[in-house]
Amino acid sequence: MSMEPDEQDTAEPAVLRGRERQRGKGATLSDELKDTLEDLIVSGVMKPGARLDEAELAARFKVSRTPVREALKALAATGLVDLRSRQGGVCVARISLPMLIEMFQMMAVMEGLCAKFAARRATEAQKERMGQLHDELTNILALGDHSRFYDVNQDFHDALYEASNTHYLAEQTRALRKRVRVYRRYVTFQPGRMAATIGEHGAILDAIRRNDPNAAFSSAIDHVSLLEDDIVDLIAALSDQDTGVI
Repeated sequence: MSMEPDEQDTAEPAVLRGRERQRGKGATLSDELKDTLEDLIVSGVMKPGARLDEAELAARFKVSRTPVREALKALAATGLVDLRSRQGGVCVARISLPMLIEMFQMMAVMEGLCAKFAARRATEAQKERMGQLHDELTNILALGDHSRFYDVNQDFHDALYEASNTHYLAEQTRALRKRVRVYRRYVTFQPGRMAATIGEHGAILDAIRRNDPNAAFSSAIDHVSLLEDDIVDLIAALSDQDTGVI
């Protein structure tokens, strides 16, 4: 499996180029820096294993080292940053292959639970939103736009979490999905994966519309789980890329 190069893998988001990031109301400088670094990490701009030097980051974002240190500690709490890497210093976290596969397995169960609750609790507006995103993905598939498909696919899953009408479960599912986001791109860009996604999303959506929790749970698990062939393909792709998987 090969992944087509994406602009966001080679350049920072345009919002960070040549000017300071606009600050949201109520957000501290360390919060905003944490969000910025998180975006760079989960998008793959900052690769797993990349060194994160406090002084360099402070100069890059024109801040003191204190908010940088606080931001890195916050990212370490989410597992995105390793404060005591084997290389020494602070690095973007690496993941072992067994742990990555385990994370995908846990992701499948959590998404299954979200779908199960959505089949019981989703409002008509939430179902309609998921349907609109599903239709958009179908149209994007016909255009062959891999990057756009990946982005809208993220929106579909966010809509699923929203439709579960849960709090802790949805929050933890989003956090884990964000943690494996860089690696999930390798699965998404696998040949034939996008077409399969359309059918799998359709099964999830149909079960939710029919208010069938068990079918929704099973369909979501089947969609997210890495089957034997998927694992082999993922390993092959990761071995050809600078992914930080160990």
